[in-house]
Amino acid sequence: MDLSKNNTSRLKYVFPVNSFIDTSFYQRLSDLKLDTLKLSESSIPVKSILHLDNIPKQNSVTPLFLNGQSFDVNSQSNYGANQDTLIEIGGEILNFNKLEQMMTLDKQQYLYEQGMKLWEDCKKNIHKCFKFCLISFADLKKYQYTYWLMIPSFILKGLIITIEKDLLNRQLNDVRDWFCQTVNRDKWVCVMNNSVIKDYDPEENISLNGKIVFIRDTSNIDKIPSSVTKNILTTIKYNNPKIIKLDVYFVRGSDKKSFGYTLKFDDNNTPNFDEFLLNFSGWERTTEGKLLPRQIDLSSLIDPLKIAEQSLDLNLRLMKWRIVPGLNLDIIKDTKVLLLGAGTLGCYVARTLLGWGVRRITLVDNGTVSHSNLVRQPLFEFNDCGKPKAKVAAAALKRIFPLVQAEGINISIPMIGHPITNELREHRELDILNELIKDHDVIYLLTDSRESRWLPTVLSNIESKMVINAALGFDSYLVMRHGIYDNNDKNAKLNGESTRLGCYFCNDIVVPTDSMRLKTLDQMCTVTRPGVALLASSQAVELMVSMLQRDKAQESNKGQCILGEIPHQIRGFLDKFETLKVESPAYTHCSACSHIIVETCRNNVWDFVKNSLNDNEYIERCSGLLEIKQKMESIMEDITWISDDEL
Repeated sequence: MDLSKNNTSRLKYVFPVNSFIDTSFYQRLSDLKLDTLKLSESSIPVKSILHLDNIPKQNSVTPLFLNGQSFDVNSQSNYGANQDTLIEIGGEILNFNKLEQMMTLDKQQYLYEQGMKLWEDCKKNIHKCFKFCLISFADLKKYQYTYWLMIPSFILKGLIITIEKDLLNRQLNDVRDWFCQTVNRDKWVCVMNNSVIKDYDPEENISLNGKIVFIRDTSNIDKIPSSVTKNILTTIKYNNPKIIKLDVYFVRGSDKKSFGYTLKFDDNNTPNFDEFLLNFSGWERTTEGKLLPRQIDLSSLIDPLKIAEQSLDLNLRLMKWRIVPGLNLDIIKDTKVLLLGAGTLGCYVARTLLGWGVRRITLVDNGTVSHSNLVRQPLFEFNDCGKPKAKVAAAALKRIFPLVQAEGINISIPMIGHPITNELREHRELDILNELIKDHDVIYLLTDSRESRWLPTVLSNIESKMVINAALGFDSYLVMRHGIYDNNDKNAKLNGESTRLGCYFCNDIVVPTDSMRLKTLDQMCTVTRPGVALLASSQAVELMVSMLQRDKAQESNKGQCILGEIPHQIRGFLDKFETLKVESPAYTHCSACSHIIVETCRNNVWDFVKNSLNDNEYIERCSGLLEIKQKMESIMEDITWISDDEL
């Protein structure tokens, strides 16, 4: 800019940065919104590092780069080697709950408030001349983000700063070295007097006559500084009310781009600073030069699997921070669930587990998909007929949510009342079943016969696993949790009544037998009203979730949780649309959870199972049910019966 002595022009400014926001910034913002902020609209501190020596040629100003690390305001920044012109700046983001709130915000009032705060900071420390504010709205369902950057700048009303003349180019390496050597690299101004560079001190620099001021500049436009300069020059004028002229160099990444002016301060019509009559500006313009916010749509950039995972977690997190803040979602996500039975109940339970964010589900079944299954079992389609149920169901879960670790295992469960026909095969299947129970946290009993649930109950007691049982009638259902067997529970070893909750078999006075033998078609199939399975399945999963939310200090078999009461049994009746809650203790002589049964099985699993399957009275003798049965028969024999004719 060639200026003659009598030809002056007003100093112009450019917006100090161009905002560039990385996708990781939005990811951190989304996490903060869901986990920390929730409905709060409090501002969040953030930071950025400006690279003043690395401005792309096509850029008019320094990029303001924000990423996920921008939220780590207390972490120490790594400036790297040979980076002479790095500067760390602080800011804040104000995220709104609704887009309408952001758009209707009084932008001028917000700019004024932030500008006044910055002005107060500058009066105390001139190096606090730069801050950025971001207002935003995050649509977490559509992955669309709206934001508007604001960097407050101010100048005293009536103050006119003009360029009197250009200053000769000079080497500024010593000045850059001074800026680089400051501890936090947060200095914006220094003063040179007799070739000595010092920090700007308003007390020491009451008079700047004969001194040269050096200001760091974020602009890349030839001889036009950034608007941060206004904040610095206004503060200098505040500290030196009588100043008329000042030699200023605007320091950039190289001497070639740096420049200097002799500036003249014309304040004939300027009011007193104490009246706070400042002009403020600072909203970033769009690339078209309009004063409007910017909108970013990341849905096309994010991995579809990541979108699926975030969308699943979104609903759960919203539930947590809007309704149940203490809900432990991680324990649900990390729970490994074993579904014994991949039929109607198994399909609906698996789908509901996905809704709660369970990531590992194993299904066990020995059947194949039939045409009669399709309309009642939602994981199967017409083309699946004839294929193994467990494997087809696991594959369907992965199609619904690819990140789920679903596995289908096609084995038969050894059933009491069904003698062994192939010892090698059934021994192998028992070992597989036993390992599956050991490897999972929650066991669901969802098979279609009573006897197929007996052995998993015994094996789960040995491992003290959580067991959920669901059973269907025509228009009724049962959902229950088994009392968790405690190896150290003395009450379980007493002959008297146990304080442990009962299992599915505790109300039986007989041992399960072959329930499928000599049955008609309607007795061999589970004939229910279609809605019964959905009711039972959903309540079975909700019961598990409630149990997982229990305080560890609570008694294992009883208590409540943050979601409410944890019932033992839920019995539903659709004929009256009635639901009952029932509770019963463990039976001392139960064929599945009594101490003698569990410990006998623990000592030698295969011998126990083989004896149970081949000998119809083995479990009755072992549990004590046979003795009770004989006593009852003896009592009945001693009763004298009177016929109607004798009355």
